[in-house]
Formats: sequence, C-alpha cells, structure tokens
Amino acid sequence: MIHRSPLELLAAQLQSGDPYLEYVRVGSMSVGLYVLPAAGVDRQSPHGEDEVYVVVAGQGRFTAGDETRDVAPGDTIFVPAHLAHRFHDIASELRLIVVFAPPEYSQRPPDGQPAHR
Repeated sequence: MIHRSPLELLAAQLQSGDPYLEYVRVGSMSVGLYVLPAAGVDRQSPHGEDEVYVVVAGQGRFTAGDETRDVAPGDTIFVPAHLAHRFHDIASELRLIVVFAPPEYSQRPPDGQPAHR
C-alpha cells in the first residue's frame, strides 16, 4: 500500500520545484499531484496515455479538443490519449490529482516525440 497525506504531497511538490509530482508508479498506472498557480500557464502537451484529473482545490477553465468547461473542486475529467488539452484562466491555485493509464511516458504521442508537462 502507498499512502501520502495531502500535506506530505504539497510539501514534496513544493520542494521539487516542479508543478507535477508523481507519487505512485505501478505496471498499470501512475498517479501524481499537479499544481498550477493562479494566473499560471499550463504548458503540457498531449500524452500517449489516457488521463483522469480530479480537481482537489482551485478554480479555472479546462479545454480538451474543442470543448471548454469551468472546473472546481470535486470535478473529475477524463482525457483520452493524444487529445490536446490544458488548464487556463486559473482564478485560484489549482491542485489536481492526475492518474495516467498506462503509466505516464510509457506510450508515445502520435508525432513520436516524448510528451512533456
């Protein structure tokens, strides 16, 4: 079993200096915490894996393909592999749990280049 409290995750993510902190990686999936500050820019590109985002805190907007939605705590978003997506118009710091299946970077995006955040 892997268990991390929200405070442990936030402290580790802040210490890393990276907006994304992976904290679970097993054969079938990976899980991480993604934090974007208010008015921040989400620089990720499409991934070769399916993703699920769970909004833990904050508010903003999310665009996947040609669909845009407001997001707030409690929202769950599924994004299929290879679909362009991003968070934007971030009104308050977004804290997101991200689940990749299979694990992040285990597949290649359609252009053959590694995906990145």
